[in-house]
Amino acid sequence: MVLILPLLSFLVGYWGVNRLYAIRALLAASLAKLFIPALIVYNMVFYKPGSIWLIGLSFVSSIIFFAVFYALQRDKLRALCFSYLNGAWLGFPFALAIFGPNASSTIVALYIGGSLFGNICAIMAVSDAPKEVSFILKKVLISPPVIALSIVAILSIWDLSAYEYHPMVQWVYQMNKILVTFAGMCVLGMWLSKVRIGWRDLQRSLIIMIARMCLAVLICIGAYLLLPIPHHLFIYAVIFMFFCLPPAANIVALETHYQGTGHSAKYIASGTIISAGIISIYGLTLHVCLPNLF
Repeated sequence: MVLILPLLSFLVGYWGVNRLYAIRALLAASLAKLFIPALIVYNMVFYKPGSIWLIGLSFVSSIIFFAVFYALQRDKLRALCFSYLNGAWLGFPFALAIFGPNASSTIVALYIGGSLFGNICAIMAVSDAPKEVSFILKKVLISPPVIALSIVAILSIWDLSAYEYHPMVQWVYQMNKILVTFAGMCVLGMWLSKVRIGWRDLQRSLIIMIARMCLAVLICIGAYLLLPIPHHLFIYAVIFMFFCLPPAANIVALETHYQGTGHSAKYIASGTIISAGIISIYGLTLHVCLPNLF
């Protein structure tokens, strides 16, 4: 049942792209600048243990992914596709569909770390022109996750824990999660309906995904042994799923703007198809083999 909303949302976007294309930008902007920041504010205000460490883990892991790929391939654009993941359009819908609402705090923290990495490194990766520190700092400060964290910092002045389960707060929170899933999967459906890829693209993305999954296993083991993140299998299952996400969709927009090319579109599209298949198999396997996890 939990997969019905993501699947229907994807099909609505895929089959209704010609009718809905006019609102695609609005849906994408609402997701990135309103719905996801609202999730961040809720989950950080009602803080869960280990969230700060999860943010750091996601940020450092992205740097490791980028450094490893660039060291082997000497291609900054593909290294960015390997390390900057689609936590917005796919991370939240997949996490909520597979793990349910209990995954919110974990996926929010991981998304914040990945988004900070993307805002700091993405432009430097696709542009050959040197960027001043002030430019990078401004880019980070006006990013939606940082704005959301600023709101959290202000709200933290007061003890709001008594309002976590207030009916109105919960109603807004549940509606927002539905909007996150619908907007993310609908935009994804519209986007994929216009991109054509070949078998070689899928093969390449599968190899890259397997490589990232191997690194993800090592990172999860290291985090379990070294970091004060709660030793709950559920949390690490969500972490591993996050590292199975495809490249962030806005990489192609940055590439087009700074380089005048769109090579990353195929990397993103094929990576999304491979990622969707692997995460679906992963989620099904967890539900069959570890039903008590949920």
